[in-house]
Amino acid sequence: MKKKILVIGPSDTGSFGGMASVIRDIRNSEILNSLYDIDIHESFIDGNLFVRLAFSILSYLKFLTYYKKYDLFHIHSTSNGSAFRKSYYLKTLKKSNKKVIVHNHAALFLVFYEGLNEKRKQLIRNYFNNADMVLALSEVWKEKYQSALNINNCRTLNNGINDEEFIKAVCDAQEHKNEFVVLGRLGERKGTYDLIEAVKIAREINKDIKIYLAGDGEIDKVRSIISDEKLGENIQIIGWADHTKKMELLKTSATLVLPSHYEGLPIAILEGMAAGKAIISTTVGSIPEVVTDENGILIEAGDVTALAQALVRCSTDVQMLESMKDNNIAKIKEEFSVRKMHEILAGYYNEVLHNE
Repeated sequence: MKKKILVIGPSDTGSFGGMASVIRDIRNSEILNSLYDIDIHESFIDGNLFVRLAFSILSYLKFLTYYKKYDLFHIHSTSNGSAFRKSYYLKTLKKSNKKVIVHNHAALFLVFYEGLNEKRKQLIRNYFNNADMVLALSEVWKEKYQSALNINNCRTLNNGINDEEFIKAVCDAQEHKNEFVVLGRLGERKGTYDLIEAVKIAREINKDIKIYLAGDGEIDKVRSIISDEKLGENIQIIGWADHTKKMELLKTSATLVLPSHYEGLPIAILEGMAAGKAIISTTVGSIPEVVTDENGILIEAGDVTALAQALVRCSTDVQMLESMKDNNIAKIKEEFSVRKMHEILAGYYNEVLHNE
């Protein structure tokens, strides 16, 4: 019989963001489902505070009624409340001598951790140390977790993308050189306000630059600034884009922009690469492990002038865009496909299951 695995994390239908995407891919994985009997336990959904709290409590109580039939648990968590909520799951599981993998996705995890008092820091250290394995999004984050949390059970699992699906969004760079897409929440952490300032500079050189902002977050504030600065011809707010809309935006943009101040390994960048987009991003998190001069332009977080220059360069250098398109498609296929991710994850499942 196949070993039974329960994946615990935010709803892949009722939550936005990269973590939900990762869980959705696991649910649909031919590789993982051929080897293991996998179910999903939804521990969180998006909504107001009452909705989130009520759902989280009811979800945990439901979990208590059926968890004992599973052999391995794959817990997805970030920082803040997510880590503390998931620590209750892990405590329950270890009391029953269950095997547990903790998969950390938090871009701001170390900022969160360093801001805790010593008692809460110890709770977080216990959370990670009591897991049978901890998964980090890159080698850089693995080293940081090992150092900050004093753990030796950490492995690397890069996010993966369905390259066969996103290849459908490859476009003609000459035709769409002036169009840029941003996928993700709008706000300061994601560099949205830096991008607005950069567009003000860049449009003085190329008035045809067009930015599509696809995400939730501080939409009203961003819309107000765009109106005040009279940037409506250059920046369009799309709101949260479902898969169909995301593919449409990628197909009509030659470059993906992510000027974040904090990141882990963003799914949005991998999606853009898989769709053959040039990448403009910042040197935060694990991004420099993925984006180099061959497939994108890296700038320092908050450097508005450099961001403006990158926008202008991508809107004028079609030969560069075409080269980056080819390099990104090849890189995703070789290193960051969802198939490769799931092959590695299957190996980790097997390692933990057979580790006595």
